[in-house]
Amino acid sequence: MSERFLAEMVVPGDASSVPLLRQYVTLMLTAAGHQDLERVRLVLTELMSNAVIHTRSREPGGLVAVEVSEIGAGLVRVVVTDAGARTVPCPRRSEDDEDHGRGLCLVEAMSACWGTRPSLLGTTVWAEVLTVEESSPSSAVRPTNRRSGL
Repeated sequence: MSERFLAEMVVPGDASSVPLLRQYVTLMLTAAGHQDLERVRLVLTELMSNAVIHTRSREPGGLVAVEVSEIGAGLVRVVVTDAGARTVPCPRRSEDDEDHGRGLCLVEAMSACWGTRPSLLGTTVWAEVLTVEESSPSSAVRPTNRRSGL
């Protein structure tokens, strides 16, 4: 199967955009025939939350762009582009009593693969996520996790 572009949304870099995007992507992927969307919702939530908390997209007038593509049977790519930050997104080890810092570890655990790349606007973080049960005989082949540009 070749890659099939499904949707793109540009939203304000504000926390209120996160549930809107989650609902839109859920409806769009359901309409495209994808069934197991919990991983996609979690990954999208974490990537969007990072964009609106840790990047210049959170500043007044800041924006975040989200693209969703189907890249295989039961496999989608979520791409989040923000206005950039002083650091490059990377997973970190959080202490048990910390409230934050686990988002990219969750993205890594829930994704077939993921990565970052600089963009003209700032930083792009992408993840490829299964939308079928992994134990299902028809589930997509799960590539190993890797962190690099597309």
